[in-house]
Formats: sequence, structure tokens, C-alpha cells
Amino acid sequence: MHVLLTVAFPIFALVGIGWIAGRRRLLGPHGTVALNGFVGWFALPAMLFSAVANVSLSDVFNGPFVAVFGGSMLLTYVAGMIAARLVSRARLAQMSLFGLAASFGNVGYMGIPLCVTAFGPEGALPGTLAAILGAAVMLTFGLILVEIDVQHGQGPLAARGRVLRAVLRSPIVQAVTLGAIVSALQIALPEPIMRFLDMLGAAAAPCALFAIGLFLSDKGLGTARLEVGLASIGKVLLQPLIALALVPFFLDLGTMWGKAAVLCAALPTAANAFVVAKEYDTFVEGASGTILVSTVASVATVSALLVLLRVG
Repeated sequence: MHVLLTVAFPIFALVGIGWIAGRRRLLGPHGTVALNGFVGWFALPAMLFSAVANVSLSDVFNGPFVAVFGGSMLLTYVAGMIAARLVSRARLAQMSLFGLAASFGNVGYMGIPLCVTAFGPEGALPGTLAAILGAAVMLTFGLILVEIDVQHGQGPLAARGRVLRAVLRSPIVQAVTLGAIVSALQIALPEPIMRFLDMLGAAAAPCALFAIGLFLSDKGLGTARLEVGLASIGKVLLQPLIALALVPFFLDLGTMWGKAAVLCAALPTAANAFVVAKEYDTFVEGASGTILVSTVASVATVSALLVLLRVG
């Protein structure tokens, strides 16, 4: 019970008050866009930059963690693609978007705050690595498959260029890259700059969680209930189970990295899945519904894992 009160409650309470604010329209019609913009372009990049710049790169890029978390994400993505094909005879684009909804967790907005709350400041390291794997690897791979289908045989070259530009424009990728450069070159930034980044980064966790609640307040299940159910099961149940199965081969479950790998695998679907689906006008209701259902379900599953893993 103590771990639920000290770790899980603050996380989901912030999501909850964001949902209430959204339902009551307390921040106006553009509140979600403005807060998401602040978190995505300023607060979260500042947190990630500081987390990477202040440590050795060997401490961030943990191979066994990549094997466990990345492996669970990839296997769940493939399972989602297969499910989409079997259930609705989906084309490659919808299969890929279904796979992303089932495997692409909300690490940036929820996972990093969760890891920091559970493990202290050093918890930002596995959270950052998980965010990199999701945004720079899994999302990129999924978009390439979508583009290949959308272009109807015109070749993957245009897709690669478009995806590469999108990845390079990502403030998360830019922040992590700059932080890695500072760390590799052992550059000592002036104290006023570091204090500024620390203040800005400290706003990332509460604002990101509040923004999730705002986003969910306008979402419904739509008509794709079967697809939503399968994708949600894949995200909050299958992926963490795969991670638990992989941990003994690569990590010690008693360490921060082992626990973080399982917790990050259990996170609900990221809002990026809906953004991408909306851009291609494919699996839009399914992605939106999966975000809603998986987030609500994660209240129970993440809380249960926190107790099981004895976090906090």
C-alpha cells in the first residue's frame, strides 16, 4: 500500500486532475495544444538533455536494457501487425499503425516521470533510453512501413527521406543528441545555464501527466472496439509479460534497470500513435480508443507491477 501511495497515486492523480480540467474546459479550447507544446518543445527536452549531459554515455546506453525493453516492444509490434491482419484483413499501413498502438508506450510523458518518482533522479536514465528506443527506432520503423504502403510501390527512398526529416526535427532526438555530445566531450556548462535547464526540466513531469489527462478528456472508444481491445491487451499485458520473460536472460530484476524495463513496457499507448494515425487518416478511432483504454487499464497494471517489483 505504501508504494501505491508514494509512487502510483501522484502519477495517476495528476492525470486525473488533467482529465477533470479538460472535461470542465477550465483551460479553454486551446489548453491541450499549448501545454503539449510546452512539454514537448521545452520542458521534456530540457529534462532529457540534463539527464544525458550529466552522466557518462556508457551509463545511458545499457545494452541489456535495450535487449529487454526493445525486444518486448518489437515482439508486441509484430504480434499487433499479425492480429490486425487476421481480424480485419488490414493493409500494411493499418497493420503498422495497429502494431504501434499495441507497442509504442507513453515513455516520454509518463514513463520518465514514473521512473524518476520511483527511483529518484537516476531513474531518468532508463526512462530516457526507453524514450529514444520508442521515438527514434520503433516509431521510425513503423512510419517507414506506412509510407511504403501509402506510396503504392513508388519505392522506399521518399519514405526514408520523409521519416529522416521528421526524426531530425524531433526536439527529443535533438535534446538527447546534444546531451550526448556534451557528455562525450566532457563539456562543463555554466551553472546559470544548468540551473535554468533544471528549473525547466522540473516542470516536465507534472505538466506532461496533466497534459495526458487533458488529451484523454476528449477521446472515446469509437466503433473499432475489437481492435481497441486487442491493442490495449497487447500494450498493458502482453508487452510487460514479454519483458518479464526476457529479463532473466539479460538483467537482474532486483536492479533499477531491470525494474524500469518492465515498468516502461507496461506503460499505456503514447499519444503519438493517434497523431500518426490522424496524419494518414488510418486507424484513427482505433488509436484514440487504445490510448484511452490502455491508460485507464494501466492504473491497475502499473500499480500491480509497482507492488510486485517492490518499487519505492
